[in-house]
Amino acid sequence: MNNTDNIQSESFNYTYSAKQQQEIEAIRKKYMPANEDKMEQLRKMDRNVSNKATMLSIIIGVIGTLIMGAGMSLAMTNIGSSMGMSTNASFVVGIIIGIIGMVILGLAYPIYNYKIKKEREKIAPEIIRLTDELMK
Repeated sequence: MNNTDNIQSESFNYTYSAKQQQEIEAIRKKYMPANEDKMEQLRKMDRNVSNKATMLSIIIGVIGTLIMGAGMSLAMTNIGSSMGMSTNASFVVGIIIGIIGMVILGLAYPIYNYKIKKEREKIAPEIIRLTDELMK
């Protein structure tokens, strides 16, 4: 037996299974540059509009809720007396702070509508261009 036959007999070939091929492709796709089609771009732009408006209204709603809770806490407990206020003054200040929180909380939805309208106006030309291309 010559040296070439000896090397070939000691080596082996290994092929990947279909499951491993799929996993390899999935990992490879993560590192490939993204080629978004026009429909995916359209969906992404539409999602971004509503996501921005939603996040803003959630932030405003949480702030309003926290302020309202602070007012309720001040009105219903003796926290104000530790700050040098009388019980009645603490109650009145707590009610005022709670109402301010409610007003801020009540503004969350109108701000959502305003933000979504402004964002739609901002990207409308691009959306129209993409939809025209897709409908051809």
